[in-house]
Amino acid sequence: MSVSAEPTSVDPRRNGSVPADTGTARTDTLRPHAEHAFADELAALAAQDDRPRPARWRLSPWAVATYLLGGRLPDGTVITPKYVGPRRVVEVAVTTLATDRALLLLGVPGTAKTWVSEHLAAAVSGDSTLLVQGTAGTPEEAIRYGWNYARLLAHGPSRDALVPSPVMRAMAEGRTARVEELTRIPADVQDSLITILSEKTLPIPELGQEVQAVRGFNLIATANDRDRGVNELSSALRRRFNTVVLPLPETPEAEVDIVTRRVEQIGRSLDLPAVPDGVDEIRRVVTVFRELRDGVTADGRTKLKSPSGTLSTAEAISVVTGGLALAAHFGDGVLRAGDIAAGVLGAVVRDPAADRVVWQEYLETVVRERDGWSDFYRACREAGV
Repeated sequence: MSVSAEPTSVDPRRNGSVPADTGTARTDTLRPHAEHAFADELAALAAQDDRPRPARWRLSPWAVATYLLGGRLPDGTVITPKYVGPRRVVEVAVTTLATDRALLLLGVPGTAKTWVSEHLAAAVSGDSTLLVQGTAGTPEEAIRYGWNYARLLAHGPSRDALVPSPVMRAMAEGRTARVEELTRIPADVQDSLITILSEKTLPIPELGQEVQAVRGFNLIATANDRDRGVNELSSALRRRFNTVVLPLPETPEAEVDIVTRRVEQIGRSLDLPAVPDGVDEIRRVVTVFRELRDGVTADGRTKLKSPSGTLSTAEAISVVTGGLALAAHFGDGVLRAGDIAAGVLGAVVRDPAADRVVWQEYLETVVRERDGWSDFYRACREAGV
Protein backbone atom coordinates (compact mmCIF):
# COMPACT_ATOMS: atom_id res chain seq x y z
CA MET A 1 0.00 0.00 0.00
CA SER A 2 1.39 3.41 -0.96
CA VAL A 3 0.43 6.76 0.48
CA SER A 4 1.67 10.20 -0.42
CA ALA A 5 0.59 13.40 1.23
CA GLU A 6 -0.58 16.28 -0.89
CA PRO A 7 1.68 19.29 -0.90
CA THR A 8 0.61 21.74 1.72
CA SER A 9 0.46 25.48 1.21
CA VAL A 10 1.16 26.17 4.88
CA ASP A 11 4.72 25.94 6.14
CA PRO A 12 4.69 25.95 9.96
CA ARG A 13 8.18 27.42 10.04
CA ARG A 14 7.12 30.45 8.03
CA ASN A 15 5.68 32.89 10.49
CA GLY A 16 5.73 35.93 8.26
CA SER A 17 9.34 36.56 9.17
CA VAL A 18 11.17 37.81 6.08
CA PRO A 19 13.76 40.53 5.63
CA ALA A 20 12.73 44.15 5.83
CA ASP A 21 13.74 44.94 2.27
CA THR A 22 11.05 42.62 0.88
CA GLY A 23 8.33 44.79 2.33
CA THR A 24 6.68 41.97 4.28
CA ALA A 25 9.33 41.21 6.86
CA ARG A 26 9.65 41.46 10.56
CA THR A 27 12.58 43.79 11.17
CA ASP A 28 13.74 41.84 14.23
CA THR A 29 14.69 38.72 12.28
CA LEU A 30 18.37 38.17 12.97
CA ARG A 31 19.05 35.56 10.30
CA PRO A 32 16.28 35.17 7.70
CA HIS A 33 16.10 32.02 5.61
CA ALA A 34 17.59 32.39 2.14
CA GLU A 35 14.19 32.33 0.42
CA HIS A 36 13.14 35.28 2.57
CA ALA A 37 16.38 37.26 2.56
CA PHE A 38 16.59 37.16 -1.24
CA ALA A 39 12.90 37.01 -2.06
CA ASP A 40 13.12 39.94 -4.48
CA GLU A 41 15.90 38.32 -6.51
CA LEU A 42 14.11 34.97 -6.61
CA ALA A 43 10.92 36.67 -7.76
CA ALA A 44 12.75 38.62 -10.47
CA LEU A 45 14.41 35.44 -11.73
CA ALA A 46 11.11 33.55 -11.77
CA ALA A 47 9.39 36.35 -13.69
CA GLN A 48 12.01 36.39 -16.46
CA ASP A 49 12.90 32.71 -16.51
CA ASP A 50 11.47 31.20 -19.70
CA ARG A 51 13.64 28.07 -19.73
CA PRO A 52 12.36 24.54 -19.01
CA ARG A 53 11.95 23.72 -15.33
CA PRO A 54 12.05 20.24 -13.81
CA ALA A 55 8.89 19.12 -12.03
CA ARG A 56 8.01 21.31 -9.02
CA TRP A 57 11.11 23.48 -9.41
CA ARG A 58 10.57 27.19 -8.84
CA LEU A 59 13.31 28.08 -11.34
CA SER A 60 15.09 26.48 -14.27
CA PRO A 61 18.57 25.04 -13.67
CA TRP A 62 20.04 28.04 -15.50
CA ALA A 63 18.22 30.47 -13.21
CA VAL A 64 19.26 28.52 -10.10
CA ALA A 65 22.91 28.77 -11.17
CA THR A 66 22.47 32.49 -11.90
CA TYR A 67 20.96 32.97 -8.44
CA LEU A 68 24.02 31.41 -6.80
CA LEU A 69 26.70 32.91 -9.02
CA GLY A 70 25.15 36.31 -9.64
CA GLY A 71 24.49 38.24 -12.83
CA ARG A 72 22.33 40.90 -14.46
CA LEU A 73 18.90 40.10 -15.87
CA PRO A 74 17.56 41.56 -19.14
CA ASP A 75 15.49 44.11 -17.22
CA GLY A 76 18.57 45.34 -15.38
CA THR A 77 17.93 43.52 -12.10
CA VAL A 78 21.22 42.69 -10.40
CA ILE A 79 21.48 39.23 -8.85
CA THR A 80 24.12 39.27 -6.12
CA PRO A 81 26.58 36.36 -5.97
CA LYS A 82 25.87 33.92 -3.14
CA TYR A 83 28.88 31.75 -3.93
CA VAL A 84 32.25 32.91 -5.23
CA GLY A 85 34.02 29.98 -6.83
CA PRO A 86 34.28 27.84 -9.97
CA ARG A 87 31.15 28.10 -12.10
CA ARG A 88 31.37 24.47 -13.14
CA VAL A 89 31.07 23.34 -9.51
CA VAL A 90 27.70 25.09 -9.22
CA GLU A 91 26.51 23.85 -12.60
CA VAL A 92 27.31 20.23 -11.71
CA ALA A 93 25.55 20.60 -8.36
CA VAL A 94 22.42 22.06 -9.95
CA THR A 95 22.40 19.46 -12.71
CA THR A 96 22.66 16.67 -10.13
CA LEU A 97 19.52 17.92 -8.39
CA ALA A 98 17.71 17.81 -11.73
CA THR A 99 18.37 14.06 -11.91
CA ASP A 100 17.34 11.29 -9.52
CA ARG A 101 20.72 11.26 -7.74
CA ALA A 102 21.22 12.98 -4.43
CA LEU A 103 23.91 15.64 -4.02
CA LEU A 104 26.78 15.45 -1.52
CA LEU A 105 28.67 18.71 -1.00
CA LEU A 106 32.09 17.72 0.32
CA GLY A 107 34.88 19.97 1.51
CA VAL A 108 37.02 21.05 4.41
CA PRO A 109 35.33 23.18 7.08
CA GLY A 110 34.58 26.72 5.96
CA THR A 111 34.12 26.09 2.23
CA ALA A 112 30.47 27.31 2.29
CA LYS A 113 28.87 23.87 2.08
CA THR A 114 25.93 24.79 4.32
CA TRP A 115 25.56 28.18 2.63
CA VAL A 116 25.42 26.62 -0.84
CA SER A 117 23.05 23.89 0.38
CA GLU A 118 20.61 26.43 1.80
CA HIS A 119 20.59 28.60 -1.32
CA LEU A 120 20.21 25.63 -3.64
CA ALA A 121 17.15 24.46 -1.70
CA ALA A 122 15.72 27.98 -1.61
CA ALA A 123 16.08 28.43 -5.37
CA VAL A 124 14.85 24.96 -6.32
CA SER A 125 11.98 24.48 -3.86
CA GLY A 126 11.42 27.92 -2.38
CA ASP A 127 11.97 26.31 1.03
CA SER A 128 15.31 25.71 2.73
CA THR A 129 13.85 24.65 6.09
CA LEU A 130 13.40 20.91 5.49
CA LEU A 131 16.60 20.33 7.41
CA VAL A 132 18.16 17.51 9.43
CA GLN A 133 21.13 18.75 11.45
CA GLY A 134 23.64 15.95 11.84
CA THR A 135 25.25 15.37 15.23
CA ALA A 136 26.63 12.40 17.12
CA GLY A 137 23.22 12.08 18.77
CA THR A 138 21.01 12.32 15.67
CA PRO A 139 18.48 9.45 15.89
CA GLU A 140 17.02 7.47 13.02
CA GLU A 141 13.67 9.17 13.64
CA ALA A 142 15.17 12.48 12.49
CA ILE A 143 15.63 11.02 9.01
CA ARG A 144 12.65 8.63 8.81
CA TYR A 145 9.78 9.47 11.16
CA GLY A 146 8.83 9.53 14.82
CA TRP A 147 5.67 9.12 16.86
CA ASN A 148 3.39 11.29 18.93
CA TYR A 149 3.45 9.01 21.94
CA ALA A 150 0.30 10.41 23.52
CA ARG A 151 -1.70 9.49 20.40
CA LEU A 152 0.23 6.26 19.97
CA LEU A 153 -0.68 5.09 23.48
CA ALA A 154 -4.26 6.28 23.22
CA HIS A 155 -5.14 4.98 19.76
CA GLY A 156 -2.28 2.77 18.61
CA PRO A 157 -0.18 3.19 15.45
CA SER A 158 -1.87 5.42 12.89
CA ARG A 159 -1.04 8.14 10.42
CA ASP A 160 -2.30 10.70 12.91
CA ALA A 161 0.20 9.47 15.49
CA LEU A 162 3.10 9.56 13.03
CA VAL A 163 5.44 12.58 13.10
CA PRO A 164 7.07 13.01 9.67
CA SER A 165 10.73 13.93 9.42
CA PRO A 166 11.87 16.75 7.12
CA VAL A 167 12.98 14.07 4.64
CA MET A 168 9.55 12.41 4.67
CA ARG A 169 7.87 15.78 4.13
CA ALA A 170 10.18 16.54 1.21
CA MET A 171 9.36 13.17 -0.36
CA ALA A 172 5.63 13.70 -0.03
CA GLU A 173 5.69 17.31 -1.25
CA GLY A 174 8.29 17.01 -4.02
CA ARG A 175 10.76 19.35 -2.35
CA THR A 176 14.47 19.42 -1.54
CA ALA A 177 15.56 18.06 1.84
CA ARG A 178 18.86 18.94 3.47
CA VAL A 179 21.08 16.84 5.75
CA GLU A 180 23.86 18.88 7.30
CA GLU A 181 27.09 17.29 8.58
CA LEU A 182 26.19 13.81 7.33
CA THR A 183 29.48 12.36 8.55
CA ARG A 184 28.72 13.38 12.14
CA ILE A 185 25.65 11.12 12.17
CA PRO A 186 26.24 7.55 13.46
CA ALA A 187 26.86 5.08 10.64
CA ASP A 188 23.75 2.97 11.31
CA VAL A 189 21.58 6.10 11.16
CA GLN A 190 23.28 7.28 7.97
CA ASP A 191 22.34 4.02 6.29
CA SER A 192 18.64 4.69 6.82
CA LEU A 193 19.02 6.94 3.77
CA ILE A 194 19.95 4.06 1.46
CA THR A 195 16.40 2.89 0.74
CA ILE A 196 15.17 6.47 0.48
CA LEU A 197 17.79 7.38 -2.11
CA SER A 198 17.79 4.16 -4.10
CA GLU A 199 14.10 3.18 -4.08
CA LYS A 200 12.67 6.69 -3.49
CA THR A 201 10.49 5.03 -0.87
CA LEU A 202 10.21 5.28 2.89
CA PRO A 203 8.60 2.16 4.39
CA ILE A 204 6.36 2.46 7.48
CA PRO A 205 6.29 -1.18 8.64
CA GLU A 206 4.20 -0.38 11.74
CA LEU A 207 1.33 0.59 9.43
CA GLY A 208 2.08 -1.69 6.51
CA GLN A 209 2.43 1.41 4.35
CA GLU A 210 5.09 3.43 2.61
CA VAL A 211 5.63 6.98 1.43
CA GLN A 212 6.74 7.21 -2.17
CA ALA A 213 8.65 10.27 -3.29
CA VAL A 214 6.85 12.44 -5.80
CA ARG A 215 8.61 14.18 -8.66
CA GLY A 216 10.70 17.12 -7.52
CA PHE A 217 12.08 15.37 -4.45
CA ASN A 218 15.81 15.30 -3.93
CA LEU A 219 18.29 15.56 -1.09
CA ILE A 220 21.38 17.66 -0.46
CA ALA A 221 23.88 16.47 2.14
CA THR A 222 27.03 18.20 3.36
CA ALA A 223 30.07 16.53 4.87
CA ASN A 224 33.73 17.00 5.68
CA ASP A 225 36.45 14.59 6.70
CA ARG A 226 38.68 16.95 8.65
CA ASP A 227 36.90 17.54 11.97
CA ARG A 228 36.91 15.17 14.90
CA GLY A 229 33.91 12.93 15.37
CA VAL A 230 33.62 12.04 11.69
CA ASN A 231 31.90 8.78 10.72
CA GLU A 232 32.90 7.46 7.32
CA LEU A 233 30.10 6.92 4.84
CA SER A 234 29.50 3.33 3.82
CA SER A 235 30.31 2.52 0.20
CA ALA A 236 26.64 1.67 -0.36
CA LEU A 237 25.52 5.10 0.80
CA ARG A 238 28.30 6.96 -0.97
CA ARG A 239 27.21 5.38 -4.28
CA ARG A 240 23.76 6.95 -3.87
CA PHE A 241 25.27 10.44 -4.03
CA ASN A 242 26.91 12.47 -6.71
CA THR A 243 29.78 14.12 -4.84
CA VAL A 244 30.78 17.70 -5.57
CA VAL A 245 33.87 18.99 -3.81
CA LEU A 246 33.78 22.66 -2.82
CA PRO A 247 37.35 23.98 -2.94
CA LEU A 248 38.98 26.63 -0.84
CA PRO A 249 39.26 30.01 -2.61
CA GLU A 250 41.99 29.79 -5.23
CA THR A 251 43.45 33.28 -4.78
CA PRO A 252 43.81 35.78 -1.92
CA GLU A 253 41.71 38.26 -3.91
CA ALA A 254 38.85 35.78 -4.19
CA GLU A 255 38.96 35.06 -0.47
CA VAL A 256 39.05 38.76 0.40
CA ASP A 257 36.01 39.25 -1.83
CA ILE A 258 34.12 36.41 -0.10
CA VAL A 259 34.94 37.68 3.38
CA THR A 260 34.04 41.26 2.46
CA ARG A 261 30.66 40.29 0.99
CA ARG A 262 29.64 38.10 3.92
CA VAL A 263 30.79 40.58 6.54
CA GLU A 264 28.82 43.33 4.78
CA GLN A 265 25.68 41.18 4.90
CA ILE A 266 26.17 40.26 8.55
CA GLY A 267 27.17 43.79 9.48
CA ARG A 268 24.00 45.30 8.01
CA SER A 269 21.87 43.07 10.21
CA LEU A 270 23.90 44.12 13.27
CA ASP A 271 24.19 47.83 12.40
CA LEU A 272 27.98 47.63 12.21
CA PRO A 273 30.26 50.05 10.32
CA ALA A 274 30.68 49.76 6.57
CA VAL A 275 33.26 47.18 5.50
CA PRO A 276 35.14 49.38 2.96
CA ASP A 277 36.71 51.21 5.90
CA GLY A 278 38.40 47.96 6.91
CA VAL A 279 39.36 46.26 3.65
CA ASP A 280 43.06 46.51 4.50
CA GLU A 281 42.49 44.61 7.74
CA ILE A 282 40.38 42.01 5.95
CA ARG A 283 43.25 41.46 3.53
CA ARG A 284 45.59 41.12 6.49
CA VAL A 285 43.44 38.46 8.16
CA VAL A 286 43.13 36.52 4.90
CA THR A 287 46.90 36.70 4.36
CA VAL A 288 47.65 35.34 7.84
CA PHE A 289 45.12 32.53 7.50
CA ARG A 290 46.27 31.50 4.02
CA GLU A 291 49.97 31.50 4.92
CA LEU A 292 49.49 29.43 8.06
CA ARG A 293 47.02 27.15 6.28
CA ASP A 294 49.39 26.58 3.34
CA GLY A 295 52.54 26.31 5.46
CA VAL A 296 54.42 28.90 3.42
CA THR A 297 54.49 32.68 3.07
CA ALA A 298 52.80 34.34 0.11
CA ASP A 299 56.13 34.97 -1.62
CA GLY A 300 57.09 31.31 -1.24
CA ARG A 301 60.36 32.14 0.53
CA THR A 302 59.62 30.98 4.07
CA LYS A 303 58.19 27.66 5.10
CA LEU A 304 55.90 27.73 8.11
CA LYS A 305 54.45 25.32 10.61
CA SER A 306 50.66 25.01 10.39
CA PRO A 307 48.46 25.11 13.49
CA SER A 308 45.88 22.46 14.37
CA GLY A 309 42.87 24.56 13.33
CA THR A 310 41.47 24.82 9.81
CA LEU A 311 41.74 28.64 9.53
CA SER A 312 38.87 28.58 7.07
CA THR A 313 37.20 31.40 5.21
CA ALA A 314 34.26 31.07 7.61
CA GLU A 315 36.60 31.70 10.56
CA ALA A 316 38.03 34.75 8.81
CA ILE A 317 34.49 36.09 8.43
CA SER A 318 33.91 35.55 12.15
CA VAL A 319 37.17 37.30 13.10
CA VAL A 320 36.41 40.34 10.93
CA THR A 321 32.80 40.57 12.14
CA GLY A 322 34.00 40.50 15.74
CA GLY A 323 36.55 43.18 14.94
CA LEU A 324 33.88 45.40 13.40
CA ALA A 325 31.79 45.02 16.54
CA LEU A 326 34.77 46.09 18.65
CA ALA A 327 35.39 49.08 16.38
CA ALA A 328 31.73 50.10 16.54
CA HIS A 329 31.20 49.78 20.27
CA PHE A 330 34.63 50.52 21.73
CA GLY A 331 36.41 52.45 18.97
CA ASP A 332 35.82 55.08 16.35
CA GLY A 333 33.99 52.78 13.94
CA VAL A 334 37.03 52.16 11.72
CA LEU A 335 38.42 48.62 11.69
CA ARG A 336 42.03 48.62 12.83
CA ALA A 337 44.73 46.11 13.69
CA GLY A 338 43.86 46.20 17.38
CA ASP A 339 40.30 45.14 16.63
CA ILE A 340 41.25 41.95 14.83
CA ALA A 341 44.35 40.84 16.74
CA ALA A 342 42.54 39.00 19.55
CA GLY A 343 40.24 37.27 17.05
CA VAL A 344 43.19 36.09 14.95
CA LEU A 345 44.93 34.80 18.07
CA GLY A 346 41.82 32.89 19.12
CA ALA A 347 41.41 31.34 15.67
CA VAL A 348 45.05 30.25 15.39
CA VAL A 349 45.77 29.07 18.93
CA ARG A 350 43.34 26.20 19.48
CA ASP A 351 45.88 23.93 21.15
CA PRO A 352 47.38 26.09 23.94
CA ALA A 353 50.72 24.30 23.80
CA ALA A 354 51.51 23.41 20.18
CA ASP A 355 49.61 26.20 18.42
CA ARG A 356 51.05 28.94 20.61
CA VAL A 357 54.55 27.93 19.53
CA VAL A 358 53.49 28.02 15.88
CA TRP A 359 51.92 31.45 16.29
CA GLN A 360 54.88 32.95 18.15
CA GLU A 361 57.27 31.73 15.49
CA TYR A 362 55.11 33.17 12.72
CA LEU A 363 54.72 36.44 14.56
CA GLU A 364 58.44 36.92 15.12
CA THR A 365 59.80 35.62 11.81
CA VAL A 366 57.14 36.90 9.40
CA VAL A 367 54.84 39.57 10.87
CA ARG A 368 57.57 41.46 12.69
CA GLU A 369 59.70 41.78 9.55
CA ARG A 370 56.90 42.61 7.11
CA ASP A 371 56.71 46.22 5.89
CA GLY A 372 53.57 48.06 7.02
CA TRP A 373 52.62 45.42 9.59
CA SER A 374 54.19 46.95 12.70
CA ASP A 375 50.77 48.00 14.06
CA PHE A 376 49.46 44.46 13.66
CA TYR A 377 52.58 43.04 15.32
CA ARG A 378 52.16 45.35 18.34
CA ALA A 379 48.45 44.59 18.58
CA CYS A 380 49.09 40.83 18.53
CA ARG A 381 51.73 41.17 21.25
CA GLU A 382 49.30 43.16 23.36
CA ALA A 383 46.59 40.56 22.75
CA GLY A 384 48.45 38.09 24.91
CA VAL A 385 51.21 36.35 23.00
